[in-house]
This record gives sequence, C-alpha cells and structure tokens, in this order.
Amino acid sequence: MWLTIAISSAFLFGLAGWWMKRSQMGGGTTSALLLGLYASGSVGFGIHAAFEGSLVSLADYRVWVAGAIIGIGSAIGNAVFMKALDYGPASLTSPLTNMNIVLVVALGTLVYKEPLHLMQACGILLLLLAVVLISYRKQVQAVPAQKQWFFYVGAAVLFFTFRNGGLKVTEEWGFSSAPILFVGYLLPYLWFALRTQEKSSPYSKPAYRTGLLYGLLAGLFSYAGLQLYATALATGPANLAAPIFATNSLVVAAGAILIYKEKLNAAQWAAFACMMIGLVVIRL
Repeated sequence: MWLTIAISSAFLFGLAGWWMKRSQMGGGTTSALLLGLYASGSVGFGIHAAFEGSLVSLADYRVWVAGAIIGIGSAIGNAVFMKALDYGPASLTSPLTNMNIVLVVALGTLVYKEPLHLMQACGILLLLLAVVLISYRKQVQAVPAQKQWFFYVGAAVLFFTFRNGGLKVTEEWGFSSAPILFVGYLLPYLWFALRTQEKSSPYSKPAYRTGLLYGLLAGLFSYAGLQLYATALATGPANLAAPIFATNSLVVAAGAILIYKEKLNAAQWAAFACMMIGLVVIRL
C-alpha cells in the first residue's frame, strides 16, 4: 500500500512543480507565486489536521520548532529553485534538485537502520554520476550564468533536504505530519505576506496576478503530494519512499521537453538518462 501512496505523492507533487514552471514561463512574479503556494498549502494542511484531530498538537512547542525548520527548508528551497529556473532548463534543474534524496536515504539507512540493497545503492551511484557529467560539461563552458545555476541548484538540494528529511525525523518522533506541515507552510506565508505589504500596490500588476494564480494551484498540489509523502514515510521505509517521491521531477522535465521544447546536448542527455535510470533502479 505504501508503494502506491509514494507513487501518487510523486505525481501530485510533480504537478506542483509544473505550475511553478508555468508561472516562470508566463512571467509571473516569484514572490507572488510563493505567497500563493504557501497560502493554499497552509489551508490544505490546516483543514487536514482539523479533520484528523491533530490540531491540538500545536500546543507542543516541538511541533512549532520542527515546522519552522521544515518551513525554512521549503521556503528557501523553492525560492532558489525558481532562481535556478532563470539560469538553466527545467528538464535538468528539477531532477537535480531531487538529489537531496541521497541525504534522506543516508538518514534512513545510517540513523534509523533501514536496509539498503545492492540495486538501491546502484541507483544512488547513477544519480551521483549524473551530477559529475553535468558539472564537467558546465565547467568546460564556464559562463557566469552557468555558475549561478550551479549555486542555486546546490542550495535547493540542501534546503529541500531539511523539508524531506525533516518529515522522516518528526515521523520517528511520533508526530502527525499535518500540523507540522501546517506550521511549515503558515510561517513562510506570513513572511511572504509581510514582504508583499512592503511593496507599493503590487496587486494590480499582471505579473503579480499570474504568479499568485499559479502559486495557489501549486500550493494545492504541494499539499496533496507532501501529505501523501508523509504517509508513505510513516508506512514504508524512508530509503525507498524518498527516491520514489523524487521521481516527481519527471512530471516537470517531461512537460518542459514536450511543451516548451527545451533542448539538451549530448552530455546533458547522458546526465538526464543517468538521473532517470537511477531514480528507477533505486526503487527496485
């Protein structure tokens, strides 16, 4: 059962990333996108927590601490992910940011003693090979914009680890995921709302409205995908659920290639193939 839940979480969360890509291609404002994302996401998690009766856990300060850490990882991760899309193709940026699964797999294997089989280890090696191939190609071309792309992708990997790995830690602590994710989305929403208020009348700008619309859509799918991912972590091994969840990048990558006709050179196709094969092998 956890396998079906994990696959569903990957698909739904991939659609969240796709709406973020649509906002970027449509000229939507990033701050408005993230405001909308965390607004609808926090509402989703709040309603979910209310229905399951876990809102009472908000009285525990540990829920707020864990939610703040996960929220920081999510907010900064999404912000630098959107910056990375400005400097590189989504068909590579989205899969690469999912390299945080290597750290989550390590967390489950080393800290929580979950078994790691040979095929899964081979999948991790393929993902690392993909990073080496892309790094080598980009270093040869050595353009400032490409260096910036590497920086933003690396930052996204690091901060998304706090989100995805943090859910495993709080699940092991025995906390329900919904109130923690509610806090994790509410705090970034308040931050982006305050930043919006500091600017002069942004609501009338088409770019702002575009970003806000796609952000609200992304937040709904982000809620659904992350809630199912948390359920998969609670019912199955993290070192398998996390790699399956990481295949959400396939939705964004496929859409970018098929709809926006993004082109990859030979070295990038090899890296892309390693990433995709690695994500498949790691779940066998």
